Amino acid sequence: MRLCCTAGAACGYATAVGGSATIAAAGGVHGFPAALTSFIGRDGPLQEVAGLLAEHRLVTVTGPGGAGKTRLAGQVARAVAGRFADGAWLAELAPVRDAAQVPALVAAVLGVREQPGVPAGEALARVLARQQLLLVLDNCEHVLGAAAALCAGLLAACDDVRVLATSREPLAVAGEARYRLGPLTLPAPDEAGEGGSEAVALFADRARSVDAHFTFEEQIAAGVARLVTRLDGMPLAIELAAAQVEALGVGQLLDRLDDRLELLAGADRLAPDRQRSLAATVEWSYRLLDETGRRVFRAVSVFPGPFTLEAAEAVAGPGAGPAVLRLVNCSLLSPPRAGPDGRSRYVMLETLRGYGAGLLAAAGEQDQAAAALTGWALQVAEQAAAGVQTSTGEAAAARWLDAEDATMRQVLAWGMGRDREAALRLAAALGEWWLLRGRLPGMYPLLAELAGYAEPGSDRWCTAQSRAGAAAVFSSDPAGALRHYTALRDAVVDRPPSRALADALNGRSRALLDLGQYPEVAEDARRALAITRELGYPTGEVFALMLLASAVAAAGDLGEAVRLARQAGQVPGDIAPGMARVCRMVMTGVLITAGDFAAAEPACAAALAACREAGDLFSQPYLLSEMAVLDLRAGRTSDAAAHLREALQLLLRTGTWNPDALDYCGHLCAATGRPAEAVTAWAAHAALIPRKQDWRWEARNRQELLRAARQALGPAKTRAAEERGAAMSAAAAAEYTLLLTEDPGPPQAPARGLGGLSARERELVTLVAQGATNAQIAAQLHISVRTVSSHLDRIRDKTGARRRADLTRLALTAGLV
Repeated sequence: MRLCCTAGAACGYATAVGGSATIAAAGGVHGFPAALTSFIGRDGPLQEVAGLLAEHRLVTVTGPGGAGKTRLAGQVARAVAGRFADGAWLAELAPVRDAAQVPALVAAVLGVREQPGVPAGEALARVLARQQLLLVLDNCEHVLGAAAALCAGLLAACDDVRVLATSREPLAVAGEARYRLGPLTLPAPDEAGEGGSEAVALFADRARSVDAHFTFEEQIAAGVARLVTRLDGMPLAIELAAAQVEALGVGQLLDRLDDRLELLAGADRLAPDRQRSLAATVEWSYRLLDETGRRVFRAVSVFPGPFTLEAAEAVAGPGAGPAVLRLVNCSLLSPPRAGPDGRSRYVMLETLRGYGAGLLAAAGEQDQAAAALTGWALQVAEQAAAGVQTSTGEAAAARWLDAEDATMRQVLAWGMGRDREAALRLAAALGEWWLLRGRLPGMYPLLAELAGYAEPGSDRWCTAQSRAGAAAVFSSDPAGALRHYTALRDAVVDRPPSRALADALNGRSRALLDLGQYPEVAEDARRALAITRELGYPTGEVFALMLLASAVAAAGDLGEAVRLARQAGQVPGDIAPGMARVCRMVMTGVLITAGDFAAAEPACAAALAACREAGDLFSQPYLLSEMAVLDLRAGRTSDAAAHLREALQLLLRTGTWNPDALDYCGHLCAATGRPAEAVTAWAAHAALIPRKQDWRWEARNRQELLRAARQALGPAKTRAAEERGAAMSAAAAAEYTLLLTEDPGPPQAPARGLGGLSARERELVTLVAQGATNAQIAAQLHISVRTVSSHLDRIRDKTGARRRADLTRLALTAGLV
């Protein structure tokens, strides 16, 4: 939220567009696909798993593939979401091929951004520690260790988070409650009717969906009863069989299935019956396909997640379209759903994908399919990368890549091991999107590694160095960024002027800005400015002008800074949309610092509107804070509080809260007659950010306001306010900023206060506000964790505070912290 930091950070190449979801303030379910078929049976498991979640913080539903674990987990989540203030969230792990990416994927699902130098799991825990939610981790079996480690970390750090996992085997985490999901109930020998068992009811329902004339006559009922019994009540096997009922009828279904079961029984007599029956049904469904259908089924199993018809044709050949439709009719693919980009995509269930992958390998087609998938991914990434650079195509291109995320992850991992040239191309194409989505810092190690694979001085090497430098900037490693950009500069400096040289000089200037070396910032930026003008490179020209504006503002020449910022806003040509937004953002900051509030307000309003339209959650908090400053200058204290609160909520939801928020809150309190709160906020700010940028407008005006607040309070009250602020943890300070920006109208629930709490309960609330987990509280008070949980449940009942964040705010309101 600082001018210099934000200007440079965003000056990379664009700003983060909020394409990912962020944790909602209200409950409900998030990320769960709409059910296209009815939920048949499972009333008992539904109630039992929901009951386990009431008692245990980690529940794992286990069972073989095809047992219906995913569908049950979704139904349970919908049933219990109302228990959680922040709802239920689905993280689908099936597309993950690299176990190390599990925390990053879950963080992305919840909208938690990568943070410099902070592992994704730790960043996720910091955000979820404030939340009360149910996290559903689906299909954990192939990344079991990573999923278990993530659960263990979250359960230790986030006492109000519960996890529902599905896996073919338990996670083996302490405190895990396990629920083994069995088959559907089967008909008794004398009960062949439709209502006699869950398995028969499922077959009848799915058969009617493919054959509107299917009737449950007595003769058919007996055959169905025998069929579902032969299939051991396995839901996936039953659905695959029902998909063929129109073409074959129940009698032929039985005959053909019996043949497959006999073959499988002879092949592996030690396999459990239900596994043999499922394998038989899948293989039998596969054998019913013609040769083209089989080839396409094998090929599309290479997709780790949803895929379009065009993607299927790219991987399986131009004639794949009719075969894909046949696979849907046979229930070997799920019907298409609209993705984040509006394109319809097909999905193959994980059980079927595993079977198809085995066939693909056995046929010797694995490398061919992987190469075809890589070609498709490169085509999409490079086309989307071009769109991201245009004002009219940015949002759509970013959503396209959002929808292809699983494929991009898999292809990049494959390329790192098998085709580094493809990996270099893909990373170059995805760089802008990673930046837009706040994921660039997490890619720093990979980009640095890729830079080492390319031929020094080649175009690929130059791009890799530039991307690695930008990632280092966002990872708060300006020295590393300087090394990458200097290497790039040295490699191209003796060549004719180029964009690579301009980017290198701008990048060096950006890194030097973070290092506080303002004369060097200006020197490299001026060189970059001359080159960009010579080349006709408007985006680079804007970048150089903004860096110059920041450097001269830091040096105290505010008039020149304003001139340069305005000049950046007038550069003609096709400016990348992210850079155009950053230009407006820097303009606002420079104008405010220079005291030109009349010009700053329309500039800020225009920049904020552009960010809202683009869904730019990276720049919005900064602009909202600057708008709050302008509101205070105009005497609009209610508007200032509202803008500042919106900024804080965005930062807290994405895990990027910055202690600079305390500085803005101090100004708000000073303007609204709350000197004690202003002193507390500024004391907390000083404790959490010992290094200041005293050339900013907020910093220069803070000292005068702080003196007035101290004078109004007197020595004793000033000392108490300062001690309170200096003792605040970052978590407590974050909640304090929200408290300071609340609407002064009637308090919102929960607001029953602490009056009805005992001394021990008030002590627990204080410890929660200080950031202690239940385990830490138990150790300090020499009681069990279960006792702590029971006490906190009673406190929640008495106060209405559901989240730990709510308890922290109660403690702050009562002056306990």
